[in-house]
Amino acid sequence: MADPAENLFGDTDRDIGENYGRHSTGILPSHVLRRLIRGRRELLAAEEIEESQIQPASLDLRLGAVAWRVRASFLPGPNATLRDKLAAVASHEIDLVPGAVLETGCVYVVPLLESAEFSFRVSGIANPKSSTGRLDVFTRLITDRAQAFDRIEPSYRGPLFAEVSPRTFPILARKGSRLNQLRVRRGSPQFTDTQLKRLHAEQPLVNGAADIENGLALTVDLQGDAQTKQVGWRARRHTGVIDVDKRGSLEPLDYWEPIYASRAGSIVLDPDEFYILASREAISIPPDFAAEMVPFNPLVGEFRVHYAGFFDPGFGHEAGGGHGSRAVLEVRSREVPFILEHGQIIGRLVFERLTDLPPAVYGQTIGSHYQRQGLRLSKHFRQD
Repeated sequence: MADPAENLFGDTDRDIGENYGRHSTGILPSHVLRRLIRGRRELLAAEEIEESQIQPASLDLRLGAVAWRVRASFLPGPNATLRDKLAAVASHEIDLVPGAVLETGCVYVVPLLESAEFSFRVSGIANPKSSTGRLDVFTRLITDRAQAFDRIEPSYRGPLFAEVSPRTFPILARKGSRLNQLRVRRGSPQFTDTQLKRLHAEQPLVNGAADIENGLALTVDLQGDAQTKQVGWRARRHTGVIDVDKRGSLEPLDYWEPIYASRAGSIVLDPDEFYILASREAISIPPDFAAEMVPFNPLVGEFRVHYAGFFDPGFGHEAGGGHGSRAVLEVRSREVPFILEHGQIIGRLVFERLTDLPPAVYGQTIGSHYQRQGLRLSKHFRQD
């Protein structure tokens, strides 16, 4: 007979409290990630994981000592490791220990310092860090026997790799550079639109009315600040190299062209150009939830938005209520020029509960860079 304290997943109340927190399924918060690193040994690393890598609901991943330039992006498939496939696609090896320039238009594969030894029902999902996405650096996680990018399957045990492809700016990266981040999930909890509407009624997720259908809709702001009327930035081409580990040192106008509001309230997205825009809504993520911007339906527009889609618990949320923070949108048109209108839906946020309330959330107390942000470039650029 089952222990009366067991739940449907075979966890006892004590197991849940000691290992995962209040809930047996959901995204694992920072203190539970520490248990996976230091106690359960489900997250390992060739070098000790630093405390600064642990975010409220994710872990920053670090590049290893070498990078392989490859002819094309690839997945190992269900019957092969990444190294099994590498010999057929790699052109040469690059030493990242002293630092190396990764050129635009090239694809690199880099072994990460971290690896996974996941137990039953524990899985992972990866995404570029916010600063990586704002530099138009396309990076994805790969595992051995992977059939999809940015996923670590339940019970996976093995190495982790990053595919890195700078699209607009050449970057200087080195061993230990952090380009992507990992969320760890236990189980497969579902969070419905009905639950999302209830959550918004209890603690508003956006200022004003919420458009909730397959997630929370975000629209683009093309009116801009009342004084400057700036609505975005368009990346310049043929710029200097950006050191991904150096903060606040670059002049924005050397790398970006400002975009101002038009009388029509629209802009034309040119193919192969990269834009930084902002949402019209100010967002507030409750401390015990995390959100992700999902790929938008291509049937409503020929553009891709938000390479870096993770929103941490506490993003835009302030005790006693607040006005939230706008989402910064990394936008690239696909095959043809596309007219984007003010107020047009440009993405949707899906929400997921954490297994427990993290001891610290996104914000100034943990050195977060983008709290209360408006139209803001990555942390590599000087801020006025």
